[in-house]
Amino acid sequence: MDSKRVLRGLDFSVGGKEFKELKKEVDRFMVVLGEEVKKEADADIFLGGSFAKRTLTKSNQYDADIFVRFDWKYENLSDRLEKMVKSVAKRLKLQVKRMHGSRDYFRVFGESNLTFEVIPVVRIKRVKDARNVTDLSYFHVNYIQRKLNEKMRRELALAKKFFKAHSIYGAESYIHGFSGYGLECLIVYYKSFVKMLRGLVKIPKGERIVIDIEKHYKKKDDVFFEMNESKLASPIVLVDPTWRERNVLASLSAESFEKFQDVAKSFLRSPSEKYFYEEKVDGQKVRKRIRDGEFLHIILSTDRQEGDIAGTKMKKFSRLVERLLGEYFLIVQKEFVYPGEGSSAHHYLVVKSHKEILKMGPPLTRMKDVEAFEKSNKKTMRKGGYIYAKIKETNAREFLKNWVSSKEGILKMRDMGITRLKFGE
Repeated sequence: MDSKRVLRGLDFSVGGKEFKELKKEVDRFMVVLGEEVKKEADADIFLGGSFAKRTLTKSNQYDADIFVRFDWKYENLSDRLEKMVKSVAKRLKLQVKRMHGSRDYFRVFGESNLTFEVIPVVRIKRVKDARNVTDLSYFHVNYIQRKLNEKMRRELALAKKFFKAHSIYGAESYIHGFSGYGLECLIVYYKSFVKMLRGLVKIPKGERIVIDIEKHYKKKDDVFFEMNESKLASPIVLVDPTWRERNVLASLSAESFEKFQDVAKSFLRSPSEKYFYEEKVDGQKVRKRIRDGEFLHIILSTDRQEGDIAGTKMKKFSRLVERLLGEYFLIVQKEFVYPGEGSSAHHYLVVKSHKEILKMGPPLTRMKDVEAFEKSNKKTMRKGGYIYAKIKETNAREFLKNWVSSKEGILKMRDMGITRLKFGE
């Protein structure tokens, strides 16, 4: 079956009736928030995100991004906004939570499947005056509203659903994927979902491409000389149409991009609806597919704020676990799963034991330490002025259990905000 036939029957855009009902709830909240803001500060509010751009995709839960634009004279924007948001939440009998980020914002939980994200920004006239990337949101909304037509909005809904299904949607540090604004810009550039896939799968591994929609640079290679080097590490340098100095996809990692290319190639070879629906990682299914190797299901917990902070801490720790195991085992398969909320994540691994490796001990000039090293290791050898232990680990689970209970493991977990590591079935 070709992609046109598959995509013809798919539409993940939120229908007019449902959108109107959701928008009514958003508007009610914004009226009350607007009244509170007007009383307390020289500021105004505007609706951003998918609601403003009409790029909302069908979901069980929706977020409405509402920005409060403060006059340039104000400092400590989050603290100023907190009082206003709490007052609004009290009037509407809703719960509110302060969320930490590059600039703290507020999550207000609506009565239905709608959550309001209230974000403080600075009212600016020129993008170069932005103090924080969120200050650019007003310009992003206006740009996408101008550039997207109804057909492209449908294509964007397909793209969002596809990327979410494969856990490569979101700029959060535990995902390092494609941001919502990034996908919007890519659809503006390629015009359709399939053309975008075909264009991006052609990029050779390890190479970068430059996409400059508004042609801010005379030559694309000029980007590498004029843009800040820290923004050029991603496989795609997508020049922000509203600000030439910013790479919209700066947070996209090589790992996430390669994952995207693999699934995109697979879809283009054999198009199917299944690519648009998330297949939850099932430890039991992974275990059954193993013919050779040891299966590990590691459950991590943290005491850090749920969301990006918690996910990032646990993802970083999972990388440490992989490095530790990598010294003695070949990692055949790995998958980190954090749903974006809560304080726990799941880390699935399939490993095979390496052959015997050499672990360096003390120099032979320190004979007391050498003797102690020989006592604590069964097989040793002396070479080049040092003593070495011949080690072969055969059980990854036991290896990790011993490390977690060691002094080094306890300190590492504490330093990285991990409160618990346990093994699941």
